[in-house]
Amino acid sequence: MADIFNEVDEEVRRERLKVFWDRYSIFVIAAAVLIVAGIGGWRAYEYYVAQKAAAAGAIFEEGVALSEQGKHLEAEKAFAKVVAEAPKGYAALARFRAAAELAAVTPDKPEQAVNAYSAIAADGSLGPLWQDIAALRAGLLLVDTAPFADLRARLEPITAAGRPYRHSARELLALSAFRANNVSEAKRYIDMMTADAETPPGSRQRIEVLSALIAGEGKAAAEKAGDDKKG
Repeated sequence: MADIFNEVDEEVRRERLKVFWDRYSIFVIAAAVLIVAGIGGWRAYEYYVAQKAAAAGAIFEEGVALSEQGKHLEAEKAFAKVVAEAPKGYAALARFRAAAELAAVTPDKPEQAVNAYSAIAADGSLGPLWQDIAALRAGLLLVDTAPFADLRARLEPITAAGRPYRHSARELLALSAFRANNVSEAKRYIDMMTADAETPPGSRQRIEVLSALIAGEGKAAAEKAGDDKKG
């Protein structure tokens, strides 16, 4: 008797499976096709990205070689091509190299390079680390010529506690303020660096020299004022 019941149960299962297959087979087949197509598409995309990365790497290396040969304009064009065609990682790095080549082409007229760095600094998609580096690079190009107020507008946000390039930004601003005869602002940035335990030794040494210059000029001014009174 048990065998009969088992045969009946088996027949019922087969019948249910047949009904299910007749009703839903098209969906099962479609899902399988989509899965296979998706896997194939993803593999094709991975291959495409790898090929683009390889091509970008070759052009990037060409740009580096041209830069080392002193052919900065040609190097800038190579890096600009990487920016236009390469995946995101290569493109971001190439933007920095292209800006650096522009600075090398016209060192006495850094406007183009500054604009390139400023565009990077304003690009929120790159993240604060890349943006801070770009702003600092622009500041380095401008520190000898730009008014202190302009440099402060660019670099003040980077001087905040916890920003990785705050030490260099504070140093540039202290120097710019000193050159602008803005002693109070120069001292403010010097104090920020002095109080920051993470200020690198090199920056700390340079800022001590700047402090000595400020103190020396203040002493000279006081002595001159005293001589004028005596006169």
